[in-house]
Amino acid sequence: MPKPRTQRVAPSFEEPTGTGRWLRGLHFSAFSLVMMGAVVLAVVILAPSLQAFLAQRQQIADQQKAVQELSAQVDALKEQRARWNDPSYIRAQARDRLYYVMPGEVSYLVIDDRAPAAKADTTPVSSKLQKTKTDWMDSLFGSLMGAGLTDATPAQLGGTPAPSPTPTPGAPAGK
Repeated sequence: MPKPRTQRVAPSFEEPTGTGRWLRGLHFSAFSLVMMGAVVLAVVILAPSLQAFLAQRQQIADQQKAVQELSAQVDALKEQRARWNDPSYIRAQARDRLYYVMPGEVSYLVIDDRAPAAKADTTPVSSKLQKTKTDWMDSLFGSLMGAGLTDATPAQLGGTPAPSPTPTPGAPAGK
């Protein structure tokens, strides 16, 4: 008796997604593999020199900034030197800094024209070490966890009361 012949059924696959269709559509030839290798080799060869170039450009920019700051400082010193060459500026500085006066002038110097200072607290400072009864880390952690995990409103927690609306003139009370 002959064996019954089995019937072959074509496998059914799910419809490929957009990414799957795109990946199946990629075909690499030997030329494209050689070109990708050349690109990777070029990146490996050029990366250190490009990094050195960028570091040198940064150093140049830093040095130019330092030169600009120093030239601004030189300009300020030149202006100050020009002021000190003026006799009226020297006279004004001698009056302000050294309290010099011209012949015939009277100089008045007010010493301690401020109000008297507040009296210092004269209570003695305790020399004993004091120990607190609570651990501040536990109370901080408990406060953070309580604030983050509670569903209570601030009014229920006993915090700062919410501001009550101020009545406007002419408005009926209770609304």
